[in-house]
Amino acid sequence: MDRREFATLLPAVLTGMAALPDRAEAAEMASLKSGVFKPGPASHGAVPKRESQRFALGMLTAGNIRLEVHETTQEVGAPHEPEETHLHSEVWLVREGTLELTINGTPHRLSAGEMGLCVAGDKHYIQNVGNTPATYFVVTLGPPE
Repeated sequence: MDRREFATLLPAVLTGMAALPDRAEAAEMASLKSGVFKPGPASHGAVPKRESQRFALGMLTAGNIRLEVHETTQEVGAPHEPEETHLHSEVWLVREGTLELTINGTPHRLSAGEMGLCVAGDKHYIQNVGNTPATYFVVTLGPPE
């Protein structure tokens, strides 16, 4: 392989390396232990009319698996979060309200008592499409981002 052939492969190699789990993040993140987790303080992210409380964030001791659990409430008319993909999978458990989970461009309606799942790598976003606030739990499970 000459330097020109290598130069044409370099962008693909760098992209592939960027997709690998960040070992430094995993090393810095606390290991989660069995127990009871209470919600943390409410926080408002970059998306208006949305409030979240984190229950847990850390690494499971069974391997290089990151777990995060939080509860979010979206007000009526809240804009949806940016469409994203992740290395982890996400589960939404709807406590109240009506949500629309869009996965790879296909909308799916979720009501209280229902669950949505987006596996790692699928493009997705979720938004409140009802006329009352929507509250749901999010569970993320997978490698460190």
